[in-house]
Amino acid sequence: MKAILLAAGLGTRLKPITDSLPKCLVPIHHQPLLGLWIDKLVSLGVREILINTHYFNEQVEQYIDSHPHKAFIKRVYEPKLLGTAGTLIQNRTFWQGDECLVIHADNYCQSNLQSMLRAHQNRDKNTDLTLLLFETPTPHSCGIVKLNEHQVVTEFHEKVANPPGNLASGALFLFSSCVFDNYFSTLKEGEQYELSTDIVPKMVNRIQGWQVDGHYLDIGTPESYVQALKISKT
Repeated sequence: MKAILLAAGLGTRLKPITDSLPKCLVPIHHQPLLGLWIDKLVSLGVREILINTHYFNEQVEQYIDSHPHKAFIKRVYEPKLLGTAGTLIQNRTFWQGDECLVIHADNYCQSNLQSMLRAHQNRDKNTDLTLLLFETPTPHSCGIVKLNEHQVVTEFHEKVANPPGNLASGALFLFSSCVFDNYFSTLKEGEQYELSTDIVPKMVNRIQGWQVDGHYLDIGTPESYVQALKISKT
């Protein structure tokens, strides 16, 4: 199993914190978010991790160079942001044909994800991937899903005014080995694509949902950052 940590974003909603710091290096009690993810992935047994960089890439490179698990990490610099799906297409040779976790490095996750691995191994036979889900107090700002009795995603509503519930996509995916060929192969390298708008809608009825066993937060604003600091103490 491989993993891709998406870490290139500008973090504009998190200003002024990100005026001098990339959001993936925002600390949770002295440990950057990126470091928390690297340690979690290594504990899961992942030995190949790709990290894309762009904003303050020198800081991210310096952090990776000093990390004890740097031997497991491949880094790629994006001179132009490609979007979450565009990055996956550009780096297809890293993950095509393999099981691969795809993670936004600016999210805070308390779970060790072991239960997600088990859910993926026992997923519905008609699904190609497993998606982390969480209950959100602000469903209008998230991608909201509906599930059938087998916990398979049957509807996906991306940031709509009146979403049908509060069970949200955490944008953390565990892809099976067929995902690139089934959903990405017709898209062009070097173009900008997003998972939430260009890929996930095509995956409906092929996604196994897994509700996270612990707190899960998008560290997108100063307010959510303060909330993560509070939660991380519990």
